[in-house]
Amino acid sequence: MNEMYEMSIVTHNFGVMGILGVILVNIVMLVMAQDIRIYAKKMRVFMPIGASLIAVILFTGAVMMAAKHLSFSIENIIMIVFGTFLIFFELTRYKKLKHLNLEQENPLETYKKGAFKILQIEFFITLAISVWMLI
Repeated sequence: MNEMYEMSIVTHNFGVMGILGVILVNIVMLVMAQDIRIYAKKMRVFMPIGASLIAVILFTGAVMMAAKHLSFSIENIIMIVFGTFLIFFELTRYKKLKHLNLEQENPLETYKKGAFKILQIEFFITLAISVWMLI
């Protein structure tokens, strides 16, 4: 049981580092984007990677809670809430891209403003919780 818990911690940490990397790659892709159609195609390929890493984090968190006999601590509750927010933010960002009016003037700039805010929130919250857990 102890080995499963330790392996889950390592996998969970790699998942968190991976999601931070995905957020940074999303920011870079957004900065470099010139055409909304090309950017949307890239995001359709890249978004499942982010979703998979979120799933890894949630699954390994669930395994760790099961190994601790479902003991809810304040850290566990905060991470569950954060995971829910992360899924919500990603869905919001995807919906903004999917329902973007391409007929309006400069749709990429319109999308960039909202997407940058969402990605910044995701990055800083993930980083803050990671630092908090290391302390």
